[in-house]
Amino acid sequence: MNWITNYVRPKISSMLGRRDVPENLWIKCPTTGEMVFHKDLEENHFVVPGSEYHMKMKAKERLAHLFDDGYEQLADVTVVQDPLKFRDSKKYTDRLRDYRARTDLEDTIVSGLGQVDGVKLVACVHDFNFMGGSLGIAAGEAIIQAFERAIEEKCPLVMFPASGGARMQEGILSLMQLPRTTVAVEMLKEAGLPYIVVLTNPTTGGVSASYAMLGDIHIAEPGAEIGFAGKRVIEQTIREKLPEGFQTAEYLVEHGMVDMVVHRHDLPSTLGRVLRMLAKEPAKPEEFLALPDESEEPAPAAASVAETVVAGEAAVETAASDVSEDAKA
Repeated sequence: MNWITNYVRPKISSMLGRRDVPENLWIKCPTTGEMVFHKDLEENHFVVPGSEYHMKMKAKERLAHLFDDGYEQLADVTVVQDPLKFRDSKKYTDRLRDYRARTDLEDTIVSGLGQVDGVKLVACVHDFNFMGGSLGIAAGEAIIQAFERAIEEKCPLVMFPASGGARMQEGILSLMQLPRTTVAVEMLKEAGLPYIVVLTNPTTGGVSASYAMLGDIHIAEPGAEIGFAGKRVIEQTIREKLPEGFQTAEYLVEHGMVDMVVHRHDLPSTLGRVLRMLAKEPAKPEEFLALPDESEEPAPAAASVAETVVAGEAAVETAASDVSEDAKA
């Protein structure tokens, strides 16, 4: 019997106490491998300070960052939990119970009503931590509820998809949410209200084949993966190598699938500016572009920024005219 190991060490440990260190104290950047203190990452809205990599963000934290001074969270919907009595490695009901305990959410969708940069709107957010943001009956019903609330409040709706697609445990019933949510989008447009989609990482599967790509304006966060099937699946199907950066936000904005790529920190002000343009409301004084001094030659970087602003405003003006035509119809 080793009395030092069995008696002395436990006695010293009990006197000094043992500090519990959180598992997520440090977060590793996926691109650079840099270790970032979790508190610093949280204060920076989960954007890695050095690499500017946009990490996944919980739904409630995103809503808190988005709205000006708090928001009203829409009530959770009540639906049938397991209509198909599905079971894989474990029962679907047990899997739902585990995710609810882990995330403190009823399902993947969290919606809120509030002011963003002075503009009243409804925001609908996928939480990827709940079963990969998958779309099921509860998520579809929550999205429709958000659209109905926006129509009732006569305000725009902003969607933040982050999903791997339809939820396989609900089979055809999950696929039925694609046309249901599409009808909700059309209801909002018939009411003459703007619908903006902010594509986050990742937006794939059935979600990208329905309401995630039906917005009047499509904004994407930097580096977001956006597409239907995965890159590897496409390469194996067509037996060709895909271009570098395929299905990223930057690639899609170059090819006309996305209107603009906006840093997470700039999203509230950008959404406010775009929505004011769509509603044909006057811009804030700080949103006016200063005219360049004719005596000075413009820098190349400034010229590129101006071209980007003009292109973005052209897309917004086109969407504004479409929204006006829908309202008249």
